[in-house]
Amino acid sequence: MTTLKQAQGPQYTRIYAYGAARGENVVPNDDLVGPIDSSDEWIRQRTGIVTRVRADRGTTAIELATAAAREAVETSGVRPEEIDIVLIATISNPRQTPSVAAVVADRIGANPAAAYDLGAGCAGFAYGVAQADALIRAGAGRSAVVVGVEKLSDIVDPTDRSISFLLGDGAGAVVVGPSEEPGIGPTIWGSDGSKAEAVAMNGTLIDFRDGKVPWPTLRQEGQTVFRWAVWEMVKVARQALEAAGVQASDLAAFVPHQANMRIIDEFAKQLGIPDSVVIARDIETTGNTSAASIPLATHRLLQEHPELSGGLALQIGFGAGLVYAAQVVRLP
Repeated sequence: MTTLKQAQGPQYTRIYAYGAARGENVVPNDDLVGPIDSSDEWIRQRTGIVTRVRADRGTTAIELATAAAREAVETSGVRPEEIDIVLIATISNPRQTPSVAAVVADRIGANPAAAYDLGAGCAGFAYGVAQADALIRAGAGRSAVVVGVEKLSDIVDPTDRSISFLLGDGAGAVVVGPSEEPGIGPTIWGSDGSKAEAVAMNGTLIDFRDGKVPWPTLRQEGQTVFRWAVWEMVKVARQALEAAGVQASDLAAFVPHQANMRIIDEFAKQLGIPDSVVIARDIETTGNTSAASIPLATHRLLQEHPELSGGLALQIGFGAGLVYAAQVVRLP
């Protein structure tokens, strides 16, 4: 019998570099409070958001993703033609096909890289990092670009009080490649589809076509999501630390999904994050950018705190699905 060959890659991987692209427009709370009969103070107290960034009407998720990916590749020192996996985490593809990933791969010079989109909502970027790590170590590619990108302003209802005022637009990207020592810890991930309606679109494209609903927009059950995030996701974060063999005091940074400042603060309290650890709070000026929030927040941390370079960061994404993923990574 002929023996089948199987690919095998490097033992370890790491993140080489980050890239970012934010929406062109800074939108303060006062611009949004009228249709939801609210106030700047109410939004700040409930979410910690002062402003959010939103893209121009004509800017696409593809353009945001391309800009972030280009910066990550240029900073990484990896040539575009050496990128042979492109993973895009998004729910913002305006067309169900082709994938955002295939177009972005071509635009950054990585053609003919393997490319696909993954729809894991706010956990999408952490899912993508897990897949890039596994694919490279399995020998399925040499290096990968992972992008979280959202243009959520296309799917908000200005009169919706549940989520519309939270959301922003942007893209964050990383390059993942081989490493001589572990740079990406084990991923703790999973889902709970029994809570699928807690964060969901309020209709389908079929419903829209048939005139049953107006343009579908994103809604959430705020209290359900808040309780789930605070109580259940802290357990996942602890498991990610344990799986990586580190303690909270070993971290240089903590980068949770930028969903709500109250969730972030409660997370840090329950995990016992010491004052020596820098906590990402990008939500204050960027808003909730779903799959883009973790890499955008990390990109900003590295700009504002260059001393974090080489340190460990715990990142955790959670949201629509409901889905979640957490891992400890070494910052480039």
